[in-house]
Amino acid sequence: MRSRSLTPALTAAFAFCAVAAAPALGQEIVLDLDPARTTVEFKLDATLHSVHGSFKLKRGAIRFDPATGKIAGEIVVDATTGESGNEGRDRKMHQSVLESQRYPEIVFTPDHVEGAVAPQGASQVQVHGSFRIHGATHDITLPVRIQMTNRQAVATTHFTIPYVKWGLKNPSTLLLRVGDKVDIDATAYTR
Repeated sequence: MRSRSLTPALTAAFAFCAVAAAPALGQEIVLDLDPARTTVEFKLDATLHSVHGSFKLKRGAIRFDPATGKIAGEIVVDATTGESGNEGRDRKMHQSVLESQRYPEIVFTPDHVEGAVAPQGASQVQVHGSFRIHGATHDITLPVRIQMTNRQAVATTHFTIPYVKWGLKNPSTLLLRVGDKVDIDATAYTR
């Protein structure tokens, strides 16, 4: 259940990439994400139910060149903010799975966008980059939907993080079994 924190960072990362890709073609675009409006939610399947929770975006800024598809910057999720609504479960997630005091940030660093971002309306792109969680970095490609309106951008993504495969502890017990992957849904807004 603690593995939920892994996915928020990815979600935030996708949003950065999506937002960065939009406005003026041929010119580098610089975008800042709004932590107050950005959401990073997770779902972890467990015995008899699914665990739902969220994380908070700490910061995010992206620089994007629509002509080349190159993108830089980072999206940072605060691992210490992960919560599922159950204090005991959250304490275990932070202490045993995420070790959030030792690894307080989950970071997505985009490096390339595949697909075109329309200056107005909806676009669908793939954003490649690296995802750092629990002290290790993993390659990932996120599907990102971007909605551009009057130089404002909203980016959404859904992806799955194989947290056990990535070296994080599975919090299952003898009586409670949880999945080895966590689903992430993120929506990011520009300032």
